[in-house]
Amino acid sequence: MTFVRVAKSGTLSLNEKTQEIENTGRPVYRFGFGESPFPPTQRVQDALRGAARRTDYTAVAGLPELRQKVAAFHHEVDGYPITAEQVLIAPGTKPLLHNIMRAFHRAAVYLPGPSWVSYAPQARLASHEVTVIPTSYECRWRIKPAQLERAFKGAGGADREKLIVLNYPGNPDGLTYSRAELEALTVVLRKHGVWAISDEIYALLDHRGGHVSLAQVYPERTLVTTGLSKWSGAGGWRLGALILPPDAPGELREALVGLGSETYSCAPAPIQVAALSAYELDGETSTFLEAQRRILRAIGSVVHCALVACGLRAHAPQGGFYLLLDFSRFAEELAERGIGNDAQLCDRLLTETGVALLPGDAFGMPRAALTARMAYVDFDGQAALRDADRIETTATKHAAKMLDGIRALGNWLNQPDSNR
Repeated sequence: MTFVRVAKSGTLSLNEKTQEIENTGRPVYRFGFGESPFPPTQRVQDALRGAARRTDYTAVAGLPELRQKVAAFHHEVDGYPITAEQVLIAPGTKPLLHNIMRAFHRAAVYLPGPSWVSYAPQARLASHEVTVIPTSYECRWRIKPAQLERAFKGAGGADREKLIVLNYPGNPDGLTYSRAELEALTVVLRKHGVWAISDEIYALLDHRGGHVSLAQVYPERTLVTTGLSKWSGAGGWRLGALILPPDAPGELREALVGLGSETYSCAPAPIQVAALSAYELDGETSTFLEAQRRILRAIGSVVHCALVACGLRAHAPQGGFYLLLDFSRFAEELAERGIGNDAQLCDRLLTETGVALLPGDAFGMPRAALTARMAYVDFDGQAALRDADRIETTATKHAAKMLDGIRALGNWLNQPDSNR
């Protein structure tokens, strides 16, 4: 018998492996899994409790009142017009991303290297061609217009629709695109008639609150994915939303609804009801968002400075809660210890120090580039929220366990003789 071969998501696999080591009593520094440390607001939790008796199936596209609420919310925060008809609700953004891929027949999918672990497998499951556009530390892991032009001209599949996926603030790099950078990319996208999936799941956690949606500058072919998992601390609740272009072909929406009906049916009704409270853009929501941004900005800065002090290269994060670490300056010393790629590096780090990082190759990076992703969320989010007004002076305290892990990482890197 022959079965489809799909490896388990790297992030989920590392989380399980980390938990297994922790269960043995050994210390583990959990930098691998990107889960929000902040709990949903009390109002949203209460709304979920109150909706527990909702056992009905909703429309595949989601509750009409929630679709309207999401449209109004993102119109306000992102600054471009959105109607409820453009919004689809699902149990998380992952099935939405998968179904977008499946909705296109014989597409050529372009991904930045690095990009989130699931984009490439989802594209291949849909039988699409995948082209990775490599980026570099020197270019802040950003795609440049000239690269995009070369990729579109050089790749095969001239008979295929072109589809690009951008995720910013980014997983795994924590960096974003400015309006000027997006406008420059848009010139190339428009020239080649490319469909863009703009995965903006971390948009509301832009550390300065300055996120610019690609849909503002390329409204005709941008599909925006978003949801509650990162900014509302509700990852396990599984509530995602898709915002279609205003003039999207009716066949595209019909395909997405049809795929949803045959896969997830609908998002859970109690979660959708709770989401109505989450998407209430009032003082409580604004305060919650600003507190998270301040905390992540302060703790991200402390963590970044500690990593640089170890001799690692990493850009200071601009949003979300990730850093992409560049170990290349240690390549010679690591090779002497039998480490020649990022998978070996992360495996040895976890085994010998308890530091859990995800190798760059999981995100489409060359293994020999010696990169790894760090998630800086191993802190008590509730306690940090209580400290939000003075987080700049208390960030080191909240990041204490992570700083211990970085010290362990630094000692391992900079004292190779003791580890041979």
